[in-house]
Amino acid sequence: MAKSDSNDASQQIDNRIAELGDWRGQTLARMRELIREADPEVVEEWKWAKATSPGTPVWSHDGGICTGESYKQVVKLTFFKGASLKDPSKLFNSSLEGNTRRAIDIHEGEEIDADAFKALIREAVDLNTR
Repeated sequence: MAKSDSNDASQQIDNRIAELGDWRGQTLARMRELIREADPEVVEEWKWAKATSPGTPVWSHDGGICTGESYKQVVKLTFFKGASLKDPSKLFNSSLEGNTRRAIDIHEGEEIDADAFKALIREAVDLNTR
């Protein structure tokens, strides 16, 4: 991905956070910050934009790590290969029945264990780079 594409995606994520303007934007911004702390080489992408959807933030490193979607009641971080990741802190609380993906749903007022989340990000990167 060209650097300008990554910069454009980062700007689109900034815009989405600002557009949300409530706890969802704050939560998405916080999770983005943790992703960047866990993997300073992470690439930000903006995917799946179409007439019925503005698009979705995606973080990747040698393959997709996770998406960051926002809904009315939840911010959802879906890990592409979540079923293959160890989750000793039990952060995954959604999409648990699938064979591949796992997700973390964050509701208003909920805090996620930052160290456990960063460990999941690092494990996802390790899985992608093997």
